[in-house]
Amino acid sequence: MFAWPTICGDRPAVMGIVNVTPDSFSDGGRFLDAGAAIAHGVALVGEGADLLDVGGESTRPGAAPVDAAEELRRVLPVVAGLAGAGVPLSIDTAKADVAAAVLGAGASVVNDVTAGRADPEMFGVVADAGAGIVLMHMQGDPRTMQDDPRYDDVVDDVSAFLVARLDAARAAGLPDDALCADPGIGFGKHANHNLALLARLPELVARVGVPVLVGTSRKAFLGSVLASATGADVPPPAARDDATLASAVWALDHGARVVRVHDVRPVVDAARLLHVMQGIDAEAVA
Repeated sequence: MFAWPTICGDRPAVMGIVNVTPDSFSDGGRFLDAGAAIAHGVALVGEGADLLDVGGESTRPGAAPVDAAEELRRVLPVVAGLAGAGVPLSIDTAKADVAAAVLGAGASVVNDVTAGRADPEMFGVVADAGAGIVLMHMQGDPRTMQDDPRYDDVVDDVSAFLVARLDAARAAGLPDDALCADPGIGFGKHANHNLALLARLPELVARVGVPVLVGTSRKAFLGSVLASATGADVPPPAARDDATLASAVWALDHGARVVRVHDVRPVVDAARLLHVMQGIDAEAVA
């Protein structure tokens, strides 16, 4: 039985990204070959990743959907090849059939960007497998989510959505230990929405009551914020790792228990240093 407390113990956890897609916004096509994806996953574990998230369908803005057969063709060999990597494996999917097959092949977590809304069978599949799940907030779907996102209060709206989806998961038989919430940075949100969610993360963490995962890695809002601050051009995704590191440390220092990133080693080092610093009694060492 998977339980988030075993991952989110005394120190925060780092989830490494393994995209087996031709069209992901940052690294699409680099790891489409199963052998390359497996080698990449093994390397991320060597850099300190606490778990790996394998995805076979891009959820970048404007992405076209992929059918279950193609998604499985991409991810099953990778999960099978990584099953002995020594860390939990997550499957980034919204399809219950895909989740069932990949959980059977060695994964132990489902990362569902629709929070179980896309497929009513998802919660049952995860519960039957004794797996964990990440429930993410997204306004709209990947094809339309950035067209015109609007909120009354983004933190209140996202928190209420996540609480409702967590309750739905519990009603379907999933225990609290299996549940993790993700505010969905960049999914149906403008830069100001993302910044508000990060700035007020402690409010969201307190309201959802389960471990919170934050994924800012290389996302467009980081590029737009950097460009606005410096007057330079918007940096491409691969040039946003320093900004990712800063946002990941901020998230962990404000209550997140898991961060999802492409560039694992510096985030692992920073997360471990932060954990040590948070445990220091300043008066005792003064």
